[in-house]
Amino acid sequence: MNLTAMLESAARKNPDKDALVYGDERLTYAELLAASRRAAEVLRARGVGRGDRVAVMTYNSPGFVIAAFGAWRAGAALVPVNHKLAPPEVAYLLEHCGAAVGIVSSELRPTAETGAPQVDWLVTEVAADAGCEPMRDFDALVEASGEWEGVEVDETEVAQVLYTSGTTSAPKGCLHTHRSITTVAAYVSTTLGYDRDMRMLIAMPIWHAAPLNVCFVPTMFLGGTAVLMREYHPVEFLKIIPAQRITAFFGAPIAYLAPLQAAAAAGIDLTGLDFSSMRHWIYGGAPIGAEVARKLQQAYRSEDFYQVYGMSEMGPVGTALYPREQIAKAGSIGRGGMPGVDLRVVRPDGVDAGPGETGEIWLAGDTRMLGYLNNDEATAEVFDGRWYRSGDVARLDGDGYIFIVDRTKDVIITGGENVYSQEVEEAIRPRADVLDVAVIGRPHPEWGETVVAVVVTAPDAHLELDELRSYLSDRLARYKIPRELVLVDTLPRNPSGKLTKHTLRDAVL
Repeated sequence: MNLTAMLESAARKNPDKDALVYGDERLTYAELLAASRRAAEVLRARGVGRGDRVAVMTYNSPGFVIAAFGAWRAGAALVPVNHKLAPPEVAYLLEHCGAAVGIVSSELRPTAETGAPQVDWLVTEVAADAGCEPMRDFDALVEASGEWEGVEVDETEVAQVLYTSGTTSAPKGCLHTHRSITTVAAYVSTTLGYDRDMRMLIAMPIWHAAPLNVCFVPTMFLGGTAVLMREYHPVEFLKIIPAQRITAFFGAPIAYLAPLQAAAAAGIDLTGLDFSSMRHWIYGGAPIGAEVARKLQQAYRSEDFYQVYGMSEMGPVGTALYPREQIAKAGSIGRGGMPGVDLRVVRPDGVDAGPGETGEIWLAGDTRMLGYLNNDEATAEVFDGRWYRSGDVARLDGDGYIFIVDRTKDVIITGGENVYSQEVEEAIRPRADVLDVAVIGRPHPEWGETVVAVVVTAPDAHLELDELRSYLSDRLARYKIPRELVLVDTLPRNPSGKLTKHTLRDAVL
């Protein structure tokens, strides 16, 4: 199986069914297949061939999908690019992967061309006043092109170069084959109970690993319908679910919480909205506590919430927390790996952790990347035989459920004691005057590090260090309680909602 064959199979079974919905635009599977063949011909005319890389830097639009399937048909690998990057960041990614051809949304063209002028950029969703030359208009070129069947693609060839979010270092390019990505689709569909009648809302950026491979590709794999929201907006999110009879959505926890605040501000009564079509409320990027889980279940009138845990290096797959476990095991990422995924929690001495012990999460399975592009040293650091070492530190409870306590690189060592930043963050977060919090370590000549809480307070709230320390005094051991408080307006997060703590350290330390 490869991604080109996957689309062809879906088109044979469902030629007249909507594959994509984008506003008032509809694209059936037969139309998407034909468009992918024309896109492959357009790319071939620009010199794209087997083993090349095609960068796609767009909003959630048909242009992204058509470009992706066109690249795969031409034998090239897709390089999804974060549309929020600045020119120097675009330059780094495009120079690193060596892409010679790219597709970019009209509004993003100045950033793309400033960052990577060496790339032959084609423009999708061309605005009327964009001044785009006809030979740069990707949509028009595809519409006018003849169809090309493409090259014979082996499942072992590279299909995607997924760049990590850079939460701990510079982004690294994860090399994934056609086999690993189609296997992700099978594993996720089995785990979450997807089916061919699904209508998946893609509102989070499709260039990110989870919306792309946990949501979009499985939808095509099963012959469902992908409904594209160009950009996530909390009020529009609430409206599109009943309007399009959405059955599944993935987002970070904030993507579920923000609409509740937006609805209250806009005077929208959630009880008047019909969410009955929804069968899968999926979240990832961070676990949620029991209080938040109950709040979401009540607001959306559903218990069908699923948490997924994974990372770009695994496709991304890993574990899942099911609806019946959301309250009883709140804060956990699940028990064991998804079907097809092996998981261990490994102590520093190499022995598997037991109940109550902590260790690093190791994962293995057919979805694991080949390695990091042009970075053998980093690949060797995270591979141990067939295992991928995630860098996430976790604790097992007596039932085998996994609770992440920190990233290996984020563990704070103060006075010889390990402080897990996530544990401290979770102790601070319930305060009504705290909107967001991150805990980091500041180097100290005597203690090694001291614990620093970086907090975003609620409007008009005023928080003092002594007050915070008093609040935590009966919740945490003394050595875990922050010795410094830094108040900020916002915390740096990537598009999946994860804190970028290396960026935060650079800003406040």
